[in-house]
Amino acid sequence: MPKMTTGEIITHSLVANGVDTVFGIPGAHMYDLIDAMARESRIRFIHTRHEQGAGYMAYGYAKATGRTGVYTVVPGPGFLNSGAAICTAYGANAPVLCLTGNIMSHLIGQGRGQLHELPDHLGTMRGLTKWAERINHPTGAGEIMRQAFSQMHSGRPRPVAIEAPWDVFGMASEVPTPEAATSLPAPQIDAELIEKAASMIAAAKNPMIMVGSGAVDAGDEVLALAKLLQAPVTAHRNGKGIVSDDEDLAMMAHAAWRFWPQCDLLIGVGSRLELQYFRWRWLPPGLKVLRLDIDPTEMVRLKPDLGLVTDAKAGVAALVDALQDRVGQRPSRVGEYRQLKAEAAEALRSVQPQEEYLRVIRKVLPRDGFFVEEVSQVGFTARMCFPVYAPRHYVTCGYQDNLGFGFNTALGVKVAHPDKAVVSISGDGGFLFGVQELATARQFGINVVSIVFNNNAYGNVRRDQQQVYGNRLIGSDLANPNFVALAQSFGVLGMRANSPAELEVALTEALAADAPVVIEVPIPTGSDTSPWPFYHPAAPT
Repeated sequence: MPKMTTGEIITHSLVANGVDTVFGIPGAHMYDLIDAMARESRIRFIHTRHEQGAGYMAYGYAKATGRTGVYTVVPGPGFLNSGAAICTAYGANAPVLCLTGNIMSHLIGQGRGQLHELPDHLGTMRGLTKWAERINHPTGAGEIMRQAFSQMHSGRPRPVAIEAPWDVFGMASEVPTPEAATSLPAPQIDAELIEKAASMIAAAKNPMIMVGSGAVDAGDEVLALAKLLQAPVTAHRNGKGIVSDDEDLAMMAHAAWRFWPQCDLLIGVGSRLELQYFRWRWLPPGLKVLRLDIDPTEMVRLKPDLGLVTDAKAGVAALVDALQDRVGQRPSRVGEYRQLKAEAAEALRSVQPQEEYLRVIRKVLPRDGFFVEEVSQVGFTARMCFPVYAPRHYVTCGYQDNLGFGFNTALGVKVAHPDKAVVSISGDGGFLFGVQELATARQFGINVVSIVFNNNAYGNVRRDQQQVYGNRLIGSDLANPNFVALAQSFGVLGMRANSPAELEVALTEALAADAPVVIEVPIPTGSDTSPWPFYHPAAPT
């Protein structure tokens, strides 16, 4: 058996499991790991300007591919700085691996105030991830790495974290060469429950299918089910693009709301059903709920009339097979749905200027381009009206809704897909959370186009203070830099677009430039129309 250090074992394990990129910032605790990566030609190390940026880039890489996104940071404050990113990976079901360190082995738990020491570093990691573990000796490193990859890609994908004490990374031992991990098989399909589900579906006259990120690889099967039932398919954030929005049976959220009052069966596939239960907050009388999810705990969190715990692709395929003899040729409802979609699109045109800017972006962005939203007035509106044509091409932060994730995440998306157009949208507040990563984009040629909608405010907060708190404004108005000059100071191309027509020209030029670009779009403070009435519509009368 070869003799390897813990750092070398980790590096060989990354390569064996298909990892080709690691984001991060070197630090003293991690030197022996970083040096092992430096000696491995199959790994590209992209160093960032903040730990949060490294975590978000790993997240974007994972969300845009389904493969493992990896980042490495020093322990303690370094890991905590990446906390928002790893929380996002947890909330949005992304396989992200954090590699970090700890203080010297013999000092752990003594509370002597060592460099980057936390009271319970491993416990802190476990509180933010699906699984976390410590490597205490090189002989255990390979097995812990195997478990990490298995945990990430078995069942519901979520982030994991591994730490090793400072002295352990450079410790060597004779160990087997690491091999690729295997994922645990999905729960077997219960034939009896499939039959019950098929009977429930066949009896429904107006079913609706709701997809979330758990259905990301089941788009063909979901569309086949929808066509069989002539049922609309909708999504909120993570499910956008699983069924292409130009399919006749695909409905974006507000169109689906217009169908909702007649719905008698909600079929949730890999979805928490947030849209129906937490956004719309009104259930049609007599509604039945069927859920298909690989995570059994989802059946407890929101109990359905019938739950199927299995892989989305196989489970939906089994439903289609079981329904073939139960459901005849149902009459087409495409005309009805086109009318609902047209009415919804017309209603959403009232959300200005966001809706018109989004129409321009969709017009210019290639069909196979990636769109990374942000917690902003334009981002909230995009969830309602931005068409997406393929899974993983609309990248969101899931339920964390954390300000500032977008631009840094988009850099990870672009690293994963260097040959595709990647556009991120941000508000002025959120963009400045991670603006320093313009230096990373410039240094590594990560050619993302970032559109910054500048209303000189935390716009959502400001509106709430005006409407709910008697216009008592506190902490919501912002004094901003010149974003064009700021971009140029990083050696990045800066542009300004003062209207949708100007944005169309600027975005076309930016994508053709094949370089990192920032486009500032000034928006008069307080002029954005609220999209929230479309998220929380009044109950039908």
